[in-house]
Amino acid sequence: MSMKHLQEMGERAVTAKYILQKLSTEEKNNALLKAAEMLVAMQDEILQANEKDLANGEANGMHPGMLDRLKLTPERIEAMAEGLRQIAELPDCIGEVMETFERPNGLLVEKRRVPLGVIGIIYESRPNVTADAFGLCFKTGNAVVLKGGSDAIHSNIAVVKSLKAALTSCGITEDAVQLIEDTDRSVTVAFMKMNAYVDILIPRGSAGLIRSVVENSTIPVIETGTGNCHVYVDKDANLDMAVEIIFNAKTQRIGVCNACESLVIHKDVREAFLPKLAESLAPKKVELRGDERIQEILIDCVPATEEDYGKEYLDYILSMKTVDNVEEAIAHINKYNTKHSECIVTENAEAAEQFLNEVDAACVYWNASTRFTDGFEFGFGAEIGISTQKLHARGPMGLKELTSYKYTVRGNGQIRG
Repeated sequence: MSMKHLQEMGERAVTAKYILQKLSTEEKNNALLKAAEMLVAMQDEILQANEKDLANGEANGMHPGMLDRLKLTPERIEAMAEGLRQIAELPDCIGEVMETFERPNGLLVEKRRVPLGVIGIIYESRPNVTADAFGLCFKTGNAVVLKGGSDAIHSNIAVVKSLKAALTSCGITEDAVQLIEDTDRSVTVAFMKMNAYVDILIPRGSAGLIRSVVENSTIPVIETGTGNCHVYVDKDANLDMAVEIIFNAKTQRIGVCNACESLVIHKDVREAFLPKLAESLAPKKVELRGDERIQEILIDCVPATEEDYGKEYLDYILSMKTVDNVEEAIAHINKYNTKHSECIVTENAEAAEQFLNEVDAACVYWNASTRFTDGFEFGFGAEIGISTQKLHARGPMGLKELTSYKYTVRGNGQIRG
């Protein structure tokens, strides 16, 4: 793809953003419902495209966890469509008056919610992101330019084709969503420099991808982070509950950023808890890596290294660390986590509140799986990503996180002295 072609995409996106910000809520919702309908109607074509990507992934030795991220099924396409339907049902926050005040000189000031403009998204191996990103951006009056990975290129082309068909049938510019189909890395780097056209850039994928975008982009970036998520089993934990939570958080889907990768275990519950845990995880063949105190109980446990404690495995591997108290658990997690999602399992409300208050992460749980860090589960309809930074947005990013605001000021001839 030439730079001229890329710039033309940027120009079309800028034109589209001014069209989209004028759409009524009804027009946006009708288009979203049509897009959901079209995804299902065109699912055979989308699944055939996805089969090509899966075949290429297997031929290239793609990790099973990444293949799971890539795979589409009729159920997953229906979930994508349901995400669009839920977005259509959500209140439209664009135009919301966030604050109103009058100055002593009579000026009436309103703080009003507005779209960000053109949003660029760079992502890997997750074709469901294509529909989610379109839906959230479109509902908030933003144009979106997508740059998916080569692993999912056929799937992404098919999904975008269905979205464009829905927009066209509703009489809305298909430039509301554009996909960069050239998979060359140089095109991705060039896209990161398009600050003349793109207002915000959101990377979704591996730590390497996110680091590359942060280091190379001239467009403001919202980091969506990798997930080295912990579960801390406190001395006052319900151990059966802890086993269930960890089994879910670790094994329900291994290739996702909200999966549990590391355990922190209070020394007083080692003997009672670890055999229960090992028995639960054995059918999934989860490899357990632990410190010396863990190895005393689980003799087949692999010794954990310093690297293990900071690693996002995206695999059937779990690191484990023994601590003497909740303070040590919090310190360990704050040292090694990626600011994503952390959990404490305990019946001790005081310990739980200390954990919730002092752990530095976007989402902190008490007696619940980290797998709930998800826009759909939070009731956002879908998500554009999970931000692990602190500027502009944090945690699952739904509609309001894709907006900014402006001040409208009404006067009757005031001038500044």
